Amino acid sequence: MRSIGDHYETEGRRQHSMRGRSEQRWQSEGIASSRLRELAALGQAEGSIEIGKALSLMGQAGTTLVILLLTLPALTPIPGPFGMVFGTALALVALQIASGCETIWLPASLRRRHLSSGTIDVTLRYAGPLIVQAEKFTHRDRLAVLTRKPVQMLLGFPIFLLAIAIALPIPFGNFLPAFALIVIAVALLERDGLVTLIGLILSVAALAATAALAYGTVTAFV
Repeated sequence: MRSIGDHYETEGRRQHSMRGRSEQRWQSEGIASSRLRELAALGQAEGSIEIGKALSLMGQAGTTLVILLLTLPALTPIPGPFGMVFGTALALVALQIASGCETIWLPASLRRRHLSSGTIDVTLRYAGPLIVQAEKFTHRDRLAVLTRKPVQMLLGFPIFLLAIAIALPIPFGNFLPAFALIVIAVALLERDGLVTLIGLILSVAALAATAALAYGTVTAFV
């Protein structure tokens, strides 16, 4: 028969093992996955979360996480004008990045907008796997010079074009621009210059595809 001491010793080893696995899983996640997991937990606890509060919780990574947070809703099949709302906000952010702003300003009407826990869950269900896949290809501080502030300022221009593409009411036009933005955001968070270059290549492809879709949409109604 096991003693009470044996029981507590076994339980202690089990909890220590669980903590170890949890810490290992946390360390294996990228910055984006970790922050979004925290955001999802907060959304579940409170039922919804204000966009302004979510941005403030994103931490010191600042503008890059703002790009990621504003891109994700446009990527998911949620009813409503998410592409137009968040694409417009992304365009404002891109202009501020290009001008070298240290902090990001958003209109009060957008900052006060709430995301329900259901919206957050759907967003992460669709976008989470893409973020994880992008993080798998990153290596921290690889060609890090391509992720520093001067380069980020230059990235404001393609980010602005991708934001406009997201804002346009084009059927199926959100996915490629949003995916390119996710790759760029993850690359900047992990300071991986090579993946940043890949994100720029994806941006060119996404903008070309958006232009083709826009042309097809217009000609269909003419």
